[in-house]
Amino acid sequence: MRAPVRRGNQLRIGVAIPIPEPYTSTLTRARSDAGDPLAHSVPPHITLLPPTVIEPEHLGEVVDHLTAVASAQAPFVIELDGTASFRPVSPVVFVAVAATGANACAVLQQKVNQGPLAQELRFPYHPHVTIAHDLADDHLDRAERLMAGFDAVFPVAHFSLYEFADDGVWRDVSTFVLSN
Repeated sequence: MRAPVRRGNQLRIGVAIPIPEPYTSTLTRARSDAGDPLAHSVPPHITLLPPTVIEPEHLGEVVDHLTAVASAQAPFVIELDGTASFRPVSPVVFVAVAATGANACAVLQQKVNQGPLAQELRFPYHPHVTIAHDLADDHLDRAERLMAGFDAVFPVAHFSLYEFADDGVWRDVSTFVLSN
């Protein structure tokens, strides 16, 4: 995970769909077992807005935007099914979002990445849950193999705004309820 450099009192934020229990514990354990040092500082999630810096005075505008996005989106169901990898482009192993939920994630991601949060992405959007990142190939292979049979189905009724603190931990600071 690349955290953008802050200048002055800028905030580092991200927007994501949190993964509920009991799945979050399993996914955190998988990331930890892979040897990923971010296992306990980055909660399992599906990214809607990658790490981004904003000026503190724009936070209200961002919150208003996210509130509007959430109010226009109906709750939906996500299925996580097996593993895949972005290798060789990026050293990431992930649990895949199945067809159930992938389209809704993509639509939500497009809406979040408008207005005050509009930006050009480094990679095309692909909803997923990272379980190993920036590790040696044998660690990535092991994570991919051990979680290959993972399956989860859960409703998505909200997404969250996270702030990346100076201690290196992503914290949920606001929740936006899907309500269309």
